[in-house]
Amino acid sequence: MNKTLTPRLELLNITKQYPGCLANDDISMRLSPGEIHALLGENGAGKSTLVKSIYGVVSPNSGQFLWNGKEVEIKSPSNARELGIGMVFQHFSLFETLTVSQNIELCLSKAQLEAIGSLAEKITELSTAYGLNVDPERLVHTLSIGERQRVEIMRCLVQDVKLLILDEPTSVLTPQEVSGLFNVLRTLSSQGCCILFISHKLHEVTEICHSATILRGGKVIDTCDPRVETPATIAKMMVGDLAEQDAGYSKKTGTENLLSVSSLSQDSSQPFGTSLKQISFELKKGEILGIAGVAGNGQDELMAAVSGEDNRKLKNTLWLDGDDISTLGAAARRERGMAYVPEERLGRGAVPDMSLSENTLLTHKEGFVKNGWVSWNAVKHYAKSIIEQYKVKCHGEFSEAKSLSGGNLQKFIMGREIGQKPKVLICAHPTWGVDVGAALAIHQALLALRDQGAAILLISEDIDELFLLADRMAALCDGHLSPVVKTEETTIDQIGQWMAGTFITPETSNNHQETAA
Repeated sequence: MNKTLTPRLELLNITKQYPGCLANDDISMRLSPGEIHALLGENGAGKSTLVKSIYGVVSPNSGQFLWNGKEVEIKSPSNARELGIGMVFQHFSLFETLTVSQNIELCLSKAQLEAIGSLAEKITELSTAYGLNVDPERLVHTLSIGERQRVEIMRCLVQDVKLLILDEPTSVLTPQEVSGLFNVLRTLSSQGCCILFISHKLHEVTEICHSATILRGGKVIDTCDPRVETPATIAKMMVGDLAEQDAGYSKKTGTENLLSVSSLSQDSSQPFGTSLKQISFELKKGEILGIAGVAGNGQDELMAAVSGEDNRKLKNTLWLDGDDISTLGAAARRERGMAYVPEERLGRGAVPDMSLSENTLLTHKEGFVKNGWVSWNAVKHYAKSIIEQYKVKCHGEFSEAKSLSGGNLQKFIMGREIGQKPKVLICAHPTWGVDVGAALAIHQALLALRDQGAAILLISEDIDELFLLADRMAALCDGHLSPVVKTEETTIDQIGQWMAGTFITPETSNNHQETAA
């Protein structure tokens, strides 16, 4: 990377105003050829709006874009792609029933297809050159999450990308897949491609990035060279004088079993879902059991089966505090002491158009409803206490759920569920896309609940988070559960291998899953 080169893209005083919110405030930034540049900040700092402006999804109110030194207007994503700007979003946009080649063809113009000639041959050629291992004839629904991400990157490479924007690119990958992705990014960088890298995993930023721009409140508040910083110093730039950071927590040994799952086998209710295969484990009082896995390997099905969200009846499979709950629905399981934080915040964790107070009543009625009448004063007081305790940034208990940033809504949902003092908490991806400050608050709340004697089932694709919080760990792959081991007795490499299915043998495929205490 040569800083003396003309910037690939230069942002000059970019400002974007929404009603009641100044999302980007006079932002200037330079991205050079071959540079891997991190864009960092808390949720709501303005990162998403800025990259959407660069990619032509939204139009700034004022400011300039200079592409290779010349002013340009980026009016749409297709306009951005014509310049050589590609973007891989956090949530992929691929059609499950089409092949890799067909998905890539959808984003190419007639002129581009004519220039390429055989698209399948082009994909194979680029796949070999960058070590992506992408088969143009594979159907997307047969691909792992890591393979789908490589398809998204390939879609950019086919268009001769000059600036690649990656939004949380490692959040759904195994450690081995992260290593492979970084090799691809380094190759692209060495060939002059500029990469804009958005991530909350600051150790990855220090490993892969040459420079960083930090946003706070829509403004650029700092820049740095991540190679000479630490995750802690970068976190301080992002959130200010944070009193403490996640630095490792003591592990606990659980006592008696609170939740038992025995030989759970169930077909997925979704066309491209993953069936559960002979899953067994024990969740103990006063512990966090972490389950790792790449998305799409049965996590959704396991959570739905255990929480009761999947209302198909099971037999002699689930026990909560000694009682068989296999045939009970979600509401009945909650009455017996189970709480649930789903992966999807809006739509499942909260109703978007309802206020925070109203959302409180979705799962918490004890003390608020008597003889069919709601005590709204009590509900509002409780909602306010959650907002204050978890430092939820909002306009009060009357704020609609959809008006909160992802991190703040997650803190509210966590507070609502923890406030019920559950015996068992099932928690999915608790800090997905959440900034450093919010993640710290959520981690401490989970540990406090554990220390009060609750049993927590923590399902996450963030392997670092699991090693930080979990007392015991396992991994899901293709609906199979690996052995369960104490966290201090395993390694990231071993869990990563289990996430890729190395523990699955013909014997474990056909017989009861072995678990270790």
